[in-house]
Amino acid sequence: MSVTPQLVVHRDKALMAQAAAARLITRIVDAQAARGSASVVLTGGRNGIGLLEALRSAPARDAIDWARLDLWWGDERFLPEGDPERNETQARAALLDSVPLDPARVHPMPVSDGAYGTDADAAAAAYARELALAARPENHGAVPTFDVLLLGVGPDTHVASLFPEHPGVRETERTVVGVHGAPKPPPTRISLTLPAIRAAREVWLLAAGEDKAKAAALALSGPGEIQAPAAGAYGRARTLWLLDAAAAAELPRSLYPPAQA
Repeated sequence: MSVTPQLVVHRDKALMAQAAAARLITRIVDAQAARGSASVVLTGGRNGIGLLEALRSAPARDAIDWARLDLWWGDERFLPEGDPERNETQARAALLDSVPLDPARVHPMPVSDGAYGTDADAAAAAYARELALAARPENHGAVPTFDVLLLGVGPDTHVASLFPEHPGVRETERTVVGVHGAPKPPPTRISLTLPAIRAAREVWLLAAGEDKAKAAALALSGPGEIQAPAAGAYGRARTLWLLDAAAAAELPRSLYPPAQA
């Protein structure tokens, strides 16, 4: 069952990133207080990395017990280790190398020059196994119940590396898939599927910039997930769209209160 999305619209991209970082700090601290640890799924792209940069400079970042935080990725460009286009590489530069994480609790997706060579499907299956090993009985599924799963929204409404009409967005059984022939370079990727995304307690979708306005309007207008993958991304308890004014420009005003930050 989908959760009716909540919308928060900020004046600009910078404010959106700062507010999202503050919100994420609070959510992680609350989860750690409640359960002893927290788990977050990271996203790449300019808004996902912008959030991590904002978190690095946030005064409250030290409220997080970084050693009790599990980090996963929603998708990855299937490239060699350290490639500057990999989401992992960008995330490490933006935040991860600046905080005292437990390396055993950081779970990057496989690289194309690693154990699985250039076989993205085998690499995806390995990541699915890693997720399954981390799932606890109370999670009732093949992946952990992530506290927050972050997703950037593409101009074509793609999330993670699930593109409109592509095979990955149709997957209903596997939690991770290899993506081939992606319309956005690089063509070979690894991605969580919608069933894995929906295991999260909260799913946050990030959209900033006028090039995201049509995508946000389409995804929130009730289309099917095959045509608009962002429409199929929702959390068990909460689905939150974090936008700037430019990305929200084509949304009906009835969707969100006028007095937003």
